[in-house]
Amino acid sequence: MLQLLHPLIRGLLHLIQPILVPLCFGLAWLLVALIFWSLWSAMRDAVSHAKQMHDIPCADCQFFTNSHYLKCPVHPNAALSTEAINCPDYQAASYSTLPDDFAR
Repeated sequence: MLQLLHPLIRGLLHLIQPILVPLCFGLAWLLVALIFWSLWSAMRDAVSHAKQMHDIPCADCQFFTNSHYLKCPVHPNAALSTEAINCPDYQAASYSTLPDDFAR
């Protein structure tokens, strides 16, 4: 039985081989292109997300407490999230310098 299948399989491989090599070559390059495209889109999305996170003004607001328990007493649910980008209650913190007698 195996002796009968051997010439058939060998003949089939000789027919497929001219098509199989370029097909595998093309599929390999397609896989490489898909990997680079996936990496590029992941990096693009990460940069876009990072730019959006830098637009959050909470750290410079006078109401920001920098406490793990209550980040913002005015809008605790929106603090340090994308909801806080256009916060209507945002007021820039006024950092005052230390008094002269404090340094002594």
